[in-house]
Amino acid sequence: MNNTEYIPIAALNQYAYCPHRCWRMFCADEFIDNQYTIEGTSLHERVHTLSDGNREDTWQIRAIYLKSEKYQLIGKSDLIELENGEWYPIEYKRGRKGEWDNDELQVCAQALCLEEMTGKPVTTGYIYYAHSHQRQLVEISEELRQSAIATIKSVKNLLEAGIMPIATYSKRCQGCSFYNQCLPQLPEKVRRYQEEI
Repeated sequence: MNNTEYIPIAALNQYAYCPHRCWRMFCADEFIDNQYTIEGTSLHERVHTLSDGNREDTWQIRAIYLKSEKYQLIGKSDLIELENGEWYPIEYKRGRKGEWDNDELQVCAQALCLEEMTGKPVTTGYIYYAHSHQRQLVEISEELRQSAIATIKSVKNLLEAGIMPIATYSKRCQGCSFYNQCLPQLPEKVRRYQEEI
């Protein structure tokens, strides 16, 4: 990656979930489907039909590209709404609220792009979980902004260096489509085996 290229907003979500997964997707250009990725892809195919229109007093636009020169970010939004002069991004996710903050980081990155594109502050966003048909409010706090900016820097370093991070096992691995390729539990199993010899 050179300095003129943009970081995909989705890479922040993947990096926060697992740096090794992010490397596989955005450096090695690998992708493997499982039940969860297929459900997510199906949801986004329905959502990513470019359109705009009003829903009561809210103007909605789907599937537009967001970009930030300041942070070198680019990505396609699921839904952007304008209500009472306030812009906010809505990110669609297939399941229900997770235990981790990677989805919030993605919404915050979209908010950073929207702020630059509109010249107006974006203080809230939402995650729409298809399983529960509920929106979760995301406060675009200073803490979340700083976390997103730090993650942008980490992703940029990963993409520029291209060095594969070690796969580290955690509870997150259980639903990951790369589990059988990463084998995150292998180093620990080898260590235990060597101790038994």
